[in-house]
Amino acid sequence: MCGRYALTSPPAVLAERFHLLWTPELEPHYNIAPSQTIPVVRETGQGREMALLRWGLIPSWAKEASIGMKLVNARGETLADKPAFRSAYRQRRCLIPADAFYEWKAIAGRKQPYCIRMRDGGPFGMAGLWERWKAPDGQTVESCAIVTVDANALIAELHERMPLILAPDDYDAWLRAESQQLPPAVAAQDMRSYPVSPLVSNARNEVPACLDPIDEA
Repeated sequence: MCGRYALTSPPAVLAERFHLLWTPELEPHYNIAPSQTIPVVRETGQGREMALLRWGLIPSWAKEASIGMKLVNARGETLADKPAFRSAYRQRRCLIPADAFYEWKAIAGRKQPYCIRMRDGGPFGMAGLWERWKAPDGQTVESCAIVTVDANALIAELHERMPLILAPDDYDAWLRAESQQLPPAVAAQDMRSYPVSPLVSNARNEVPACLDPIDEA
């Protein structure tokens, strides 16, 4: 799964990496949690845009927005069949930019957080889905979920699932929904992980130290 991540690259770097003509002003975030508003990249008739959406997908048929907290992640194997995701999978895909994500490993009766990044240190795109929901008061809410797949050899030491991180060459095909088959995730050898402070376990701790490596306990 993916329940916490970081996005610290400046807008200019994100614009270059995701081929965007414009990006909103973004502050660095070191400990992003579900229900927060996050930037996503999606396709439009004029090219790619960056939009700000709520993390936790609310299906168009939902009666309450609270269902979004249960739909933070979307299992890649069931996207075409699960009612909450199948419409978005067919026509509303996105990329969720990140510089790192976090997972926790049980060690000696406690949960040790780890940070996972690309070896080149740059931002990457997690496959996502987005949806529009109309609230009873008439407000339109746009929300999203991160697609997950079986963990690769690196992440399997921490968790059985991981976000579907795409190679840049697969961005176009994903955003345009050109295939109903999932693209491959980036290889384990292109990623690295290291232990970080328990600070990250509390979403209220939004500080650079969340990303700093610590000595293995």
